[in-house]
Amino acid sequence: MNVGLNRWRILIASTLINLCVGAVYAFSIFALPLTAVLDASMGEIMMAFTINAALFPIPMIIGGKLVDKGGAKIAIIIGGILFGLGFILSGFVTAPWMLYITYGVLGGMGQAMVYAVTIGNSVKLFPDKRGLATGIVTAGYGGAAIIIAPIANALITSNGVQPTMMMLGIAFLVIILSSSLFVKPCPTGYAPEGWTPPAANHGGLNVPWNEMIKKPIFYVIISMFLIGALSGMMVTANASVIGQTMFGLSAATAALYVSLYALSNCLGRVFWGAVSDKIGRTKCLMMIYLVIAAAMLTIALSTSVAGFAVAIIGIGLCFGGTMGIFPSIVVEKFGTKFYGVNYGITFTGYAGAAFFGPRIANGVAAANNGMFTNAFYIALAISLVGFALTFIFKAMENKQQTTSIIATETETAI
Repeated sequence: MNVGLNRWRILIASTLINLCVGAVYAFSIFALPLTAVLDASMGEIMMAFTINAALFPIPMIIGGKLVDKGGAKIAIIIGGILFGLGFILSGFVTAPWMLYITYGVLGGMGQAMVYAVTIGNSVKLFPDKRGLATGIVTAGYGGAAIIIAPIANALITSNGVQPTMMMLGIAFLVIILSSSLFVKPCPTGYAPEGWTPPAANHGGLNVPWNEMIKKPIFYVIISMFLIGALSGMMVTANASVIGQTMFGLSAATAALYVSLYALSNCLGRVFWGAVSDKIGRTKCLMMIYLVIAAAMLTIALSTSVAGFAVAIIGIGLCFGGTMGIFPSIVVEKFGTKFYGVNYGITFTGYAGAAFFGPRIANGVAAANNGMFTNAFYIALAISLVGFALTFIFKAMENKQQTTSIIATETETAI
């Protein structure tokens, strides 16, 4: 059944694909030039980013459904075409509302479908190393701006923002479609050689979405996801702008800090994913929320570029950790059979962060002469709420485990 299946090659191809669709994290590089070209405010341009991210759960559910039915390759091809076209057509827009359709809807639909497939297939291929595998494949997505930001900035300087989006769109289309040739769907019942599946735990295996949404623990998970992603989305959408307006950086230097943030985001996914395999997801989340709070306090109080750098590294690491850990949490609580759809639904937590994060940041900045300081304090307070939720989550886990053990003992006695 597993003959000819090289799961590591599939993981590498999936990571390369995510390096393309992760270009969304470099949007702040395009945002300022687009305001001039389209004669629009920053808020109007950032709405394209908000739409792009807010639509995420819908195509993720579609892509997840295809993964659950063995259609990983076709989903990547469809998503890759939509994403590439979204970038290419953005090079022709003449008004913000057109950008909402090209970058926001087309790009967002394609990117989310591809992301759902690469993660969903990888989770199933690596039941023995879920945290590490999802960390690696999502690191491609989170780390894309490391490469894209400086390239895009250089191309924008020499060619203009819209020709740059067209060139990148063509490159993304070619790379995604080429890499899809190496992706194979995970066979049903796949188990790596020499690995023995653990006994079912917490009575949560293979729960369909309509049953999942009836469970209180689902709403705690989705709330923790939203909170963990919120600070990251505030900075992701505005990293270049924050660097230029609050710390006096040039556009080129700010692009380097966007890359630094992206590198931290990338490393955080692998690091926290691997660590969570060792010490557990809940302990990792506790640490992540505390680091977010410390980083937000640092960036709010700092007046130096060094403070800005330390803060965005911390925020990037934790945002990456959030994105790397929650795929494993969903599969462990609700099983692999319906994982694609279940994670797509759970991803509404990220969509909420994508919708509220940039809006909070930009709204506060607009009301305070371009200063984001008060937005950072809001994110700090919300991260402490996330820390408190981890204790509720742990209590629910313990209760589930106790109930499962009692049920098992009762069945054995009968």
